[in-house]
Amino acid sequence: MGLPKILIEFKTLAETIIKRSERGIVAVILRDNSNVKTSYTFLNESEIVKSHFTANNLSYLHLAFLGSPQKVIVERIGTEDTLDAVLERLKVKRWNYLTMPDATQNEMAELSDFVKTERDTFHKTFKLVGANISANHEGVINFTTEDIKVENKTYTAEGFCPRIAGILAGLPVNRSATYYVLDEVETIAESTTPDADIDSGKLILVNDGTKIKIGRGVNSLTAVTDEKGEDFKKIKIVEAIDIIRDDISSTFENDFVGKIENSYDNKVLFVAAVNKYFKELVSQGVLYDKFDNRVEIDIEANRAWLSERKDISDWDDEQIKNANTGTNVFVRANIQVQDAIEDLNFKVFME
Repeated sequence: MGLPKILIEFKTLAETIIKRSERGIVAVILRDNSNVKTSYTFLNESEIVKSHFTANNLSYLHLAFLGSPQKVIVERIGTEDTLDAVLERLKVKRWNYLTMPDATQNEMAELSDFVKTERDTFHKTFKLVGANISANHEGVINFTTEDIKVENKTYTAEGFCPRIAGILAGLPVNRSATYYVLDEVETIAESTTPDADIDSGKLILVNDGTKIKIGRGVNSLTAVTDEKGEDFKKIKIVEAIDIIRDDISSTFENDFVGKIENSYDNKVLFVAAVNKYFKELVSQGVLYDKFDNRVEIDIEANRAWLSERKDISDWDDEQIKNANTGTNVFVRANIQVQDAIEDLNFKVFME
């Protein structure tokens, strides 16, 4: 009788996905010796005790909160600390976007490797907002705009990364970062080759003559594969995939793992619940409405697992689908995430 409960849970997750996605969490690593405490969590900027941070670090935290994230996690790195120790603390916390405004290039590379490993090996949904780093990965955003003037302060690309992280954490999953306007920015060092920069996986700011805004919401991925196509270059698409992955995996862990036997009927129950979730995401505008967004038992994965244990050469697909797979539930999904309108092709003919 578990199906109704699971359906209700997935329905709630789908109905709240827009609101939940606009309340992401920013993790900021700050180089600071002004206080002995190593970790902080702030729900809003007013909670920050100014004497606990340097003036520069206070400005970085202010930038992060401008984007209205759910909260900001601060990890302090002092003269006696190591970045490895900070990352060990962060890997067991929940956050969406990581940044380190005073990172050296070596530290930026270490942060990039950390995020790529956590995503590729451990399936975490961490993302890094770094500067001037060619990571070629959907989990790393490469921000490269320099000389960003805000009131009486000019930021480097590295120093402005908390602002970008805050923006991305605060955006709903149905909104792209493309053309997001930064009203506080007065001037920037404008790119002379914006199209080429974007094509090479750089997130840049552009000046359209009246306002300064994000050029296009892209991450650092440039080399696409069969598994990661062109869509994976878009921050919006990756964010949607990440939150869908989190929803499904957390529900599976909370309601299935160790609590229910791995029968065929229960596998079908899980598949039905996820398919209902996908249908709700279509109605929320997260998944494309003209595509058959569907999850099903992965027959080929079942076959591969079984073939390592017995001779199944004469088994048909139905037998493979119904077979006992121990503790494993092998499923596969085909979905299309709904992108935002960003490009207009408009032909005008005069007769």
